[in-house]
Amino acid sequence: MSAPREIGTFVVWDYVVFAGMLLISAAIGVYYAFAGGGQQTSKDFLMGGRKMTAVPVALSLTASFMSAVTILGSPSEVYRFGAIFSIFAFSYAFVVIISAEVFLPVFYRLGITSTYEYLELRFNRQVRLCGTILFIVQTILYTGIVIYAPALALNQVTGFDLWGAVFATGVVCTFYCTMGGLKAVVWTDVFQVGIIMAGFVSVIIQATVVQGGINNILNDSYHGGRLNFWDFNPHPLQRHSFWTIIIGGTFTWTTIYGINQSQVQRYISCKTRFQAKMSLYINLIGLWAILTCAVLCGLCIYSRYQDCDPWTAKKVSAPDQLLPYLVLDILQDYPGLPGLFVACAYSGTLSTVSSSINALAAVTVEDLIKPYFRSLSEKTLSWLSKGTSVLYGALCIGMAGLASFMGALLQAALSIFGMVGGPLLGLFSLGILVPFANSAGAFVGLTTGFVISLWVGIGAQLYPPLPERTLPLTLVTDGCNITNLDSQRNWTITTTEMPFSTSAFQIHNVERTPLMDNWYSLSYLYFSTTGTLVTLLVGIIVSLLTGGRKQSTDDKFLLTKADFLSNFDFLKREKLILNHQPCTMEDGGTFNPAFSHIEMKLTEDKGKIHGEHF
Repeated sequence: MSAPREIGTFVVWDYVVFAGMLLISAAIGVYYAFAGGGQQTSKDFLMGGRKMTAVPVALSLTASFMSAVTILGSPSEVYRFGAIFSIFAFSYAFVVIISAEVFLPVFYRLGITSTYEYLELRFNRQVRLCGTILFIVQTILYTGIVIYAPALALNQVTGFDLWGAVFATGVVCTFYCTMGGLKAVVWTDVFQVGIIMAGFVSVIIQATVVQGGINNILNDSYHGGRLNFWDFNPHPLQRHSFWTIIIGGTFTWTTIYGINQSQVQRYISCKTRFQAKMSLYINLIGLWAILTCAVLCGLCIYSRYQDCDPWTAKKVSAPDQLLPYLVLDILQDYPGLPGLFVACAYSGTLSTVSSSINALAAVTVEDLIKPYFRSLSEKTLSWLSKGTSVLYGALCIGMAGLASFMGALLQAALSIFGMVGGPLLGLFSLGILVPFANSAGAFVGLTTGFVISLWVGIGAQLYPPLPERTLPLTLVTDGCNITNLDSQRNWTITTTEMPFSTSAFQIHNVERTPLMDNWYSLSYLYFSTTGTLVTLLVGIIVSLLTGGRKQSTDDKFLLTKADFLSNFDFLKREKLILNHQPCTMEDGGTFNPAFSHIEMKLTEDKGKIHGEHF
């Protein structure tokens, strides 16, 4: 196996590959702006006309989940804390099952565009506005960070122009979101998943060659303590264990897949509910593939630098720069491949940002414009949707600029983004699972859950948990060439420390109290779990105290036994339709297990009726 050497730099071919990725993404937006008559209505623009199919939506769900923060952060997580991170594979499975079987049936049946419409239908307009505003604030904040953070990491290692990358990313995203709507977002995501996988695979193959085979990489990782898959310590204060990842990870990611507008908007744009569920289950395979690649990349980094950690040796200034550093080390003899990896990282950014812009446009039009301006025509709403896409694109680029002045606040902002999701998940769960929950319970539950989440989250930023809770693994520099080290230090610039930094808020030299060592040391994965459970518990108690049992709630707003049983009816009903059997029509009720009533409205407009009422 060859020894690490001076890392390479970007060459012309790398810039060509990166520019090509941006151009193809923009071209897809132009195509969908004009294909099939273009985006005539706001439904076409925001929901793809509800005619999407499972496979492209599944790949889009996978891509928008994989931001560049994930692509750069996950391998460095494995490098520093070990392969226990791969236990998230189980969490992803639970998340997909819960999203597909609990949240999807209700959202799809109601045919809503914004998930927050559900809150008004189930509770009242005030609760809906609370949910919408929380979503808009957290998404703009998060999206700015998603644009800026990887640009900073790649700039420091590759010399890739920081503000050129930030601006190009923001402009291209805004362009294809505004031109092509949801269809463009979904199909660029499909293209970008391919780029992400190609980038990861090229790194893994070359690292395997350089290190003398996968067995050597696994052997190095084993002796370095990186293959720590099973840790069954149930202590809730331990950062990562089997239980914190399974329980906390499931709650954390259900806030994204179950109720987050940018994900829900995709699967309810499918043409049937069966296609919508299939998109979630197929997406699970994509999540597992990317998780496997990220874990393998982390082990490759460890095998390559086990005797000379680039972070401790000051060759990189933050852990999220380790993967780009490895790329320029082992792929420098292959012009264009480092560019492919940077395109891979930026594909993660583009997919996440475009999802966010499209989702922000949807909630703004549906929650803040349509309820107050009911006389607007579909064409006007379509233009408003495009206008809000441009506005939010500009805001996200501005937020990226602001993020550059925030220093280590970046990690605080990412944590706050996670904390907001928990109370919102509790709120939607209250509406869908608790028939007697009322608007008073919903509002008080959401407020209480939000306050508790912020308390523990901000406390953890001010007084981070001690190393015995986070369990970082050993990193050594014994094998470093000291003279080489000194020569490299002159180009290393001190940057914002990213995912594993201490917070800018951190208070030093303070005597630790039981509150800091217990409540504030709670595993970060339990933040959203705490927010969800508090919101649910308080919501149930307040609803019972304020006469919730006296109200009658329409079954279409709740998860029912019929929703689950309908999974087994689909094939039988599909056969019935294919054989052109006459359909019986009955009054009362709008739910069909195989087709939503929204689809029926679309087809009824054309004088045809598919499916039957029950």
